[in-house]
Amino acid sequence: MTDRRLAVAAWESLFRAQHEVLHEISGDFSDDDLTQAEYDVLLTVTRGDDHAARLRDVTANMLISQPSVSRLVDRMVARRLIEKGPDPLDGRGAIVRATDEGLAAFRRVATAHARSIAERMSVLSDAELSDLQTLTAKLRAVG
Repeated sequence: MTDRRLAVAAWESLFRAQHEVLHEISGDFSDDDLTQAEYDVLLTVTRGDDHAARLRDVTANMLISQPSVSRLVDRMVARRLIEKGPDPLDGRGAIVRATDEGLAAFRRVATAHARSIAERMSVLSDAELSDLQTLTAKLRAVG
């Protein structure tokens, strides 16, 4: 049986570490033309074939509600960061694809953001980073 106090203490430590790290690296988005949410959309889209993804996959990777993702995507279409079209495999779905402007903005921010993350995480050894990745994946798999 898991020690309840230890579980709560570990959870609180994880939560506080996440909050502090996210606060620190959120500055990566203050001097650029992409918000953190827009970056997250483009992260999912650029990982897909032809820099495209199903809207439902974008929504699944976001930590905001589906209506909020839809509004965000519509704003990004208006800003010409992404294009949105019908999903040929799902008549109710949509495909979003990064535009050249969106790809350029994403790449510009991604380089600086990855550098910030690596610097912030450098307090951990490679073995600790690997352990952290394994442990957080295990926590995510439970739900």
